[in-house]
Amino acid sequence: MISLLVAVDLNRVIGVDNKMPWHIPEELKYFKEVTMGKAIVMGRKTYESIGRPLPGRLNIIITRNEGYSVEGAEVLHDLNAAIERGKEYSEEVVIIGGAEIFNLSMPMADRLYITVIRNSYEGDTFFPEYNDGNWKLISESEDHHTAEGIPYSYLIYDRAK
Repeated sequence: MISLLVAVDLNRVIGVDNKMPWHIPEELKYFKEVTMGKAIVMGRKTYESIGRPLPGRLNIIITRNEGYSVEGAEVLHDLNAAIERGKEYSEEVVIIGGAEIFNLSMPMADRLYITVIRNSYEGDTFFPEYNDGNWKLISESEDHHTAEGIPYSYLIYDRAK
């Protein structure tokens, strides 16, 4: 199974200046729960915004830079190769960004884990449109609230058959 895991605002913003525009510790715990023990696939910029390989997961970084290497992660140069390598490691391969990788992987995704933050943020990076009838909502959490009182919830969509 190929899944995309993302946090978005009301306008599908996912980043600004190669950073997340919000800090929600509980959402980071959710990210860890969903990805632990699985292969995670990310672009180079996403990896560099995290700053280190995430423990307990196979970290696969996609980049066009043939000379790029990271200790503790596998570096590949093609999304399909990254997904195939991920499937060798775990049944579910989780794509964690960024925007270019999300755009490329959306057509092959089976599941979307989307944290919707019910607020608008300034951003320069967006998650692709997904409310196109190809997805069926299978789970939605109750509202949680950030320290600032902003509501957010966890949604899981499966590709409609």
